[in-house]
Amino acid sequence: MTPRHLAPALIASLLLGACSLAPAYHGPNAASPAPAFKAEPGWAVAAPADDVAKGEWWKLFADPALDALEAKVAVTNQNVAYYRGALEQARGAAGAATAQLFPTVGVSGSANRSGNLVSGSPVARSFSAGASASWVPDLFGRLANNAGQARAQAQASDANLANATLAAQASLATAYFQLRGIDAQRALLDDTVAGYRRSREVARNKYAVGLVSRADLESAETTLANAEAARRDLDRQRATLENAIAVLVGENPSGFRLAPAAWAPALPAVPATLPAAVLQRRPDVAAAERNVAVANAGIGAARAAFFPDVTLSSSLGSTASTTAALFGAANSLWSGGASAALSLLDFGARSARVKQARGSYDSALATYRQTVLTAFQEVENNLAALDAYRAEAADYQTAAAAAGRAEAITRNQYAAGTVDYTTVAAAEGSAYNARAALIQNTVNRQSASVALIQAIGGHW
Repeated sequence: MTPRHLAPALIASLLLGACSLAPAYHGPNAASPAPAFKAEPGWAVAAPADDVAKGEWWKLFADPALDALEAKVAVTNQNVAYYRGALEQARGAAGAATAQLFPTVGVSGSANRSGNLVSGSPVARSFSAGASASWVPDLFGRLANNAGQARAQAQASDANLANATLAAQASLATAYFQLRGIDAQRALLDDTVAGYRRSREVARNKYAVGLVSRADLESAETTLANAEAARRDLDRQRATLENAIAVLVGENPSGFRLAPAAWAPALPAVPATLPAAVLQRRPDVAAAERNVAVANAGIGAARAAFFPDVTLSSSLGSTASTTAALFGAANSLWSGGASAALSLLDFGARSARVKQARGSYDSALATYRQTVLTAFQEVENNLAALDAYRAEAADYQTAAAAAGRAEAITRNQYAAGTVDYTTVAAAEGSAYNARAALIQNTVNRQSASVALIQAIGGHW
């Protein structure tokens, strides 16, 4: 086949290359239960906050220490680094698959000297140079579908990286708020322990002058010892959270320290009504949709196996005894040709691979729809949790105030000798529990806000 005859074949191959056997991809459908999530009357549809940088949702909590920690997650968190490496790998695979659609061109050259060691004949010299090209025209879309699969996989990897980053950032924020809640409980328990010590001294003095029995003094000692043990357990809980934060920011827990800070929690104004379309921002939903596209392209690649693979090749070369004659027309040779291969009998292997590809598509579609349903569930759960925690806060505040008043009254009664220490200890314990519950309610509201942010794929 001469270059003149090869040109029409190349043109025909280019025209046929537009053929694809993959089903037309329109994206999977997932029924939305409503245009907006359930909400209390009077709440407005959420709108992005223009004064908050996109994605930096943790700034809603107005905590500089949290801001500094969150800035490290995307850089030094090792789980995020793993997905970053997987993304680069997927992008490389996509580039390699796309390159298969284009010709391969190569050049070669050599220079040789030879002679006879015995006869001493003159040294012979030879030089050669050549160029070659080959191309597999994508007549039935196999290569295009492979490239499409690889690109969709790279996009899914990109979404997986975003999902891993968001998950790590949310885990960090949750652990941070829990740690600050522990700090607040430690400060509260320190004050409570100090009160227990004063009560013990009162009981000791009363016992010394015979105003109370030994039981009152022992009760005071028991209450104080239990509170001191609880204080040490708070230290343990804080150390566990501090170590978790260290790992999340990619640092060695042995050398990581997070200094205690005054309890000043910020509770962002969370909208109770959110448009269902915000779920489109969730990276796991995006990754699931891209996996459906991967499976769809796989059907086309499997179907293409029923048609022949065609390879076009050509070469041009020259061999001469001198470099001057190397590129002379008399020493130049060319070749061009085409080859085709097709399996005629495979006992159903190709049909089985098409069936396998269709099954993979159905599985990916079901996974996508399940991911969307789970996303709706998570948003609804966290909206309900925030609503409940917000309503509970007033009750906890009322309980803490009432318990504080009861504590003061019983202490005065004990000082006057009208009640025993058991009554005082019960009042003091109730007051501490009510104040600790109020702190925990605040931590719960912060954690639920973070969970909602994660559920909708970023700040509102």
